[in-house]
Amino acid sequence: MQLNPYGEDPVRFVVELTNVPPGSARELEERCVAAGMVIDRPVEPGDLAEVLGFLRRWAKVVDAGTDERRAALLNGLLAEASTPPRLTDHADGGWHIHYREDGIGLGGVLRAVGAVGTALHLTGLGMHRLGRCALAECGNAYADFSRAGRQRYCSHACANRDAVRRHRAKRRAL
Repeated sequence: MQLNPYGEDPVRFVVELTNVPPGSARELEERCVAAGMVIDRPVEPGDLAEVLGFLRRWAKVVDAGTDERRAALLNGLLAEASTPPRLTDHADGGWHIHYREDGIGLGGVLRAVGAVGTALHLTGLGMHRLGRCALAECGNAYADFSRAGRQRYCSHACANRDAVRRHRAKRRAL
């Protein structure tokens, strides 16, 4: 069985990179390897610049105020980063679908898996399934994979911190 390389994991990874961008090509490579990506070309400084540019534009998708605006922004990323789907068998990974050309650098790969993964996430679970943490001092991006689709915080820590704050404010008001 081949797992979908454009599914949940890449979306979570793009969220992580958006919230804590890599500072060097080497760091980008290390984080990609740790995330399970197959890197079959040397990682170049241009890959880092390409990824950082993509992350800035992807963050605008997160911050879009309407479904229509979110779709328009994501469609722009898809048009630039992806290709028609095709079957491929590389890196001893078994046959699977790519939405990108072979032979592109890591920056192009991340743009493709990030854009396509996000499109699949939003169309599969709902266009509202991206957001910013509701904790005022946080503001990190998140992708909502919850069952109910009502996520408001980027982490349990932020949700707990906000709940404690609300509880203490309520007690002071009494």
